[in-house]
Amino acid sequence: MPRAAAVVYAKNLKRMAGFYEKVANLSLKRAAEDHVVLVSESFQLVVVQIPKHLADSIELADPPVRRAQTPIKLVFFVEDIAAARDVAKAESGALNAPDDEWIFEGNRVCDGHDPEGNVFQLRQIGNA
Repeated sequence: MPRAAAVVYAKNLKRMAGFYEKVANLSLKRAAEDHVVLVSESFQLVVVQIPKHLADSIELADPPVRRAQTPIKLVFFVEDIAAARDVAKAESGALNAPDDEWIFEGNRVCDGHDPEGNVFQLRQIGNA
């Protein structure tokens, strides 16, 4: 059972759920018309569809413009940041360049953004 969870609101539910499923190596637990539940052994991510009347007023750029001015950043632990970088790019997001990675508490760390511009962080497990 997960011990922590987060909710991300999305204009494009399927694209965002697929992005986090692949980049953060989460498993699909449930998909409904208005939300998707993704899980790992210890974490649950719920991606919720922004209601149409609100989503219509949101413009997304291609490539996405980072929404860095937020007090919260999702963090996911992965086996390989380099592999996740390739997946993020293929799924319409991005990770910062390898030169922008750093070490925090013994883990290699890299920020990136999802297809809608939300900033997140990946931490490579135990490989500083």
